[in-house]
Amino acid sequence: MNKLSSKYGVYYASTVLALLLWSTSFIATKIAYATFPPITLGACRFIVATVVLGTLIIVKRQFIVPQKKHLPWILLSGALGITLYFTMENIGVSMTTASNAALIVASYPAVTALLELFIYRTPFTLKKAVGIGIAILGVGILSGLQEVGGSNPLLGNLILIATGVVWAFYNFVTRKVVEEYPGTVFAFYQTVAGMLLFLPLTLLERKSWQLPTTYTFGVLIYLGVFCSVAAFMLYNFGLKKLSAGTSVSLMNLVPIFGVFFSIIFLGETVSYQQIGGGIIVIGGVVLSVSHGREKQIVIHAKETIL
Repeated sequence: MNKLSSKYGVYYASTVLALLLWSTSFIATKIAYATFPPITLGACRFIVATVVLGTLIIVKRQFIVPQKKHLPWILLSGALGITLYFTMENIGVSMTTASNAALIVASYPAVTALLELFIYRTPFTLKKAVGIGIAILGVGILSGLQEVGGSNPLLGNLILIATGVVWAFYNFVTRKVVEEYPGTVFAFYQTVAGMLLFLPLTLLERKSWQLPTTYTFGVLIYLGVFCSVAAFMLYNFGLKKLSAGTSVSLMNLVPIFGVFFSIIFLGETVSYQQIGGGIIVIGGVVLSVSHGREKQIVIHAKETIL
């Protein structure tokens, strides 16, 4: 057991650090909304990320052209994990509070576990069924909250729940090609694909465009460099050895960090109902994600085509 923990320790640490960075993105996103509309913020964030990743590739001299057979998967990975995910997340966060957004993210492991049952035919145990049910109950409690500080909390919460489905499929798709390229190279092509698909969507917000302040521009740079480039590279590195379910299960740390940061930096208050719902979600996730599934998912991933 100790040898196994030591062997995968660096991959777990990499994933946890990525989630720590992502937990700050809810707060940074809220701050950036002062001058950036949601979809435009996502596009600008990944323009910054594209420039940073391109620079890294030039410095490292990693001039690798993706194989033709991998291009559809890279494009789909960028479309799911960048364009669709962040469009939905940014819109959802703009309607609800940062703390509630962080708590809802905790339900994503249960969503992933449920989808794995159908896609990878993983064993459906009573423990998983109960865990998923409990997590859904917790999300139901959170989604029904009418927090102060959100323009439309119920709709925002529902959008964030749907975002979890997108994130699960991003994990499944990314595992198919992430081991084929160096981390920087894969992240670059993935980000370029997502960014290019983002650009046409920004035209929907052209009436809301305005010049950013020095502060919001700095927040944009933080989102692009740390929450996009650094976090995605760390998370994709973890995916090289950890299953999709295990990687996403570590997202239990996001609500803890996210709620803490939202209280400290945004002055948000957390209700007992939010705390209760968050505990129920995390408890359900712990039950639904079993430790013994690592090998099973790797085997099925090689046999199943999405």
